[in-house]
Amino acid sequence: MARMMPKKDAVIIGLGWTGAILAEQLTAAGLNVVAIERGPWRDTATDFNIGYMQDELRYAVRKDLFLHAATEAMTMRNNPGQTALPMRDYGSFLPGHGVGGAGVHWNGKTWRFQDTDFEIHSHLRHRYGARKLRGLQLQDWGVTWKEIEHCFDAFEYVAGISGKAGNINGVIQEGGNPFESPRSREFPNPPLKTGYPPMLFEQVTREMGYHPFPEPSANCSRPYVNPLGVAMGECTYCGFCERFGCANYSKASAQTTILPVLMARPNFEARTECEVLKVNLSEDGKMARSVTYIDAKGTECEQPGDMVLICAYGLMNVRMMLLSGIGTQYDPLTGKGTVGRNYCYQTSCGARIMLEGKRLNPFIASGAMGRTIHDFQGDVFDHSHLDFVGGAGISCDSTNGRPILYRPLPEGAPRWGAGWKQAAVEGYQNSMGIGSQGSSYPVKENYLDLDPTYTDRHGRPLLRITFEFPDNDIAMSNYMADQLETIAKAFNPKSYAVSRTRKDWNSVPYQSTHNTGGAIMGENPRTSAVNKYLQSWDVPNVFVIGASAFAHNAGMNPTGTVGALAYWAAEAITTKYIKRPGALVHA
Repeated sequence: MARMMPKKDAVIIGLGWTGAILAEQLTAAGLNVVAIERGPWRDTATDFNIGYMQDELRYAVRKDLFLHAATEAMTMRNNPGQTALPMRDYGSFLPGHGVGGAGVHWNGKTWRFQDTDFEIHSHLRHRYGARKLRGLQLQDWGVTWKEIEHCFDAFEYVAGISGKAGNINGVIQEGGNPFESPRSREFPNPPLKTGYPPMLFEQVTREMGYHPFPEPSANCSRPYVNPLGVAMGECTYCGFCERFGCANYSKASAQTTILPVLMARPNFEARTECEVLKVNLSEDGKMARSVTYIDAKGTECEQPGDMVLICAYGLMNVRMMLLSGIGTQYDPLTGKGTVGRNYCYQTSCGARIMLEGKRLNPFIASGAMGRTIHDFQGDVFDHSHLDFVGGAGISCDSTNGRPILYRPLPEGAPRWGAGWKQAAVEGYQNSMGIGSQGSSYPVKENYLDLDPTYTDRHGRPLLRITFEFPDNDIAMSNYMADQLETIAKAFNPKSYAVSRTRKDWNSVPYQSTHNTGGAIMGENPRTSAVNKYLQSWDVPNVFVIGASAFAHNAGMNPTGTVGALAYWAAEAITTKYIKRPGALVHA
């Protein structure tokens, strides 16, 4: 029999970005909150200490901060006609494990999706007609840019984002992104300094008539104190952001922005190394009453709560809903059901440029120290004559020159021996990359469900991913690869090589930790799992917050939009739901 715990006002599953934001906002409103986290406690001073944090073997190669398949695996296939097989190791994407989640090991690129993304189906259908969207399962998100912009602002100021505004209240700003949607004020911090490769990219693309600007970055460009009173340090450009925690308190994460305040509040409790098995519903299935979890000692516990907030990694959010019977499984054959619908990823390509006689010094780096052009982002450019919709940002980043994994080689270099060594020396200082991070649009055949064969160590079905790059997205990515080639040639390089996205998504090589969808938000309970406030249509005291809510993925990193949605949901809970519990939107 499970050990019964004292009841709380809110139970949060997961203590990453979304869990920390919701916990801080709800405790500030006076609620008693407990967050249950599967992984260990992680603290900057003790877990990301400068004495050992920059250990590439431990963190980048052996993936110390990441979820391992022994804890939770998934199965994958490219289409419903195949039999899914387990991923024995995480490669294509890397969920986090422990307090802070994937927000610990990210690079820090903090984009806002465009205003048209939130009304994407209406916008594209109006501009191009319904025929242009055939084969795609695009839909509006149920919320507008004007409604949610202040939530982007809230996240950026808590996280201390460094950048340059391009559009303040409709007025284009010199030096920023002229294609961004209107923002209410400037970034809290100025842009990072830039490395040599992004500087060259800025010069070349500006001469080509494009509009380069500094990437918005969660790496602090100067000492900063956020609105919660938490102090952050200035980035030292060490090149150990992606796959690492930040020892310098410079990269925004739950640890460096929210937890110092949250952990001091008497109405908050964090329970780590406790794995939630399911959300328990009332007999009629219309309300959540508690969650069942296994604690660090292996004891089964039951935690009652007036609300349950599912704030895990997006894929795990979907699995928790399915395991708990919250909502109806999506069926690609009939189109009925909502949980698992509109799973999307990221569609990228890149170019490696080999210059001659340069000293690019790639070790002077930061996770989001780069320059980007959005001339081909989203629907900024006219798609009337093209065989796709969607787009991408094109960027040049100086993220690292680390000694083990950073080995750019010239085209045709030997694969071993003295020739390989010489090529590695030449490539280190003379090679630079540019990349296109493209949108991922939903099709009915891409979805998430529970695997009928494979189970975890608790006997629960694994999550099954059915995904293939849609034809629309392949066409978009090929178009972007052509633009990359044009830009690469403009460098007058010694050589260059362009990589292209191809069919047959493979879960082995790393591609992007930008998994979205599966518990999408929307206006219609027949096509969305949660409403505009990320509240379950079926179980109104359950909120599901994270990238699982995205109805599609734009050509940008998702974390900024995840943070905005967390503040959006928190605002709805604290100003609406706790005053009158129940459905905030009626079908």
